[in-house]
Amino acid sequence: MIRKRGKIRTNDPEAMRARILDAAAALFQARGYHDTSVQEVKRLAGVSSGAFHHHFESKKALGLAVVRERVSDALRAAWLDPLVAAPSVAEGVRAAMGAIGGELREQGFVRGCPVNNLAVELAFSDSDFRAALQAIFAEWQDRIADRIAAEPMPAAFAGLPPAALAGFIVAAYSGAMTMAKAEQSSAQLDSTVAILARLLALPAA
Repeated sequence: MIRKRGKIRTNDPEAMRARILDAAAALFQARGYHDTSVQEVKRLAGVSSGAFHHHFESKKALGLAVVRERVSDALRAAWLDPLVAAPSVAEGVRAAMGAIGGELREQGFVRGCPVNNLAVELAFSDSDFRAALQAIFAEWQDRIADRIAAEPMPAAFAGLPPAALAGFIVAAYSGAMTMAKAEQSSAQLDSTVAILARLLALPAA
């Protein structure tokens, strides 16, 4: 979900900050937050200690910036943009989850969802990370709920508030991605998107 940016000029402060964020996001996704050192981030980003600390006072400050900028942006690109562009919620879910499943099959391994990974690792132990991750989940569910409210409720979910259905969709995806990571296979994700798309497409009686 998180993609690297192109080369930048080292005398460009904003671009240097972006390079540090990209490096940290990639390492957090591959190894986790706790198993990634600042030294490794600096090495991958190709920056000095002075340059790093000019932008981030600590590893935690860097981690929160990754959540609020890189992870949030990745979610919008992978999930929210396809959902908004689709003609229906069912097609939006199919497009988002189907594209992610195809990407997993192409790369041949599963590192998991960046939001899920960091939530599992950090949400219980650190209130600042918990708040930042909650904000991402809230935006995710709110945008899906808004899309659901704009069309007739599927028969399978008649009478259910849009927010509750949105939470179910996010939970189904999150669980499927966790299983996909454990199994190193996209099979559960593929099954989940097929079931969700079918349920969401059923018209009200």
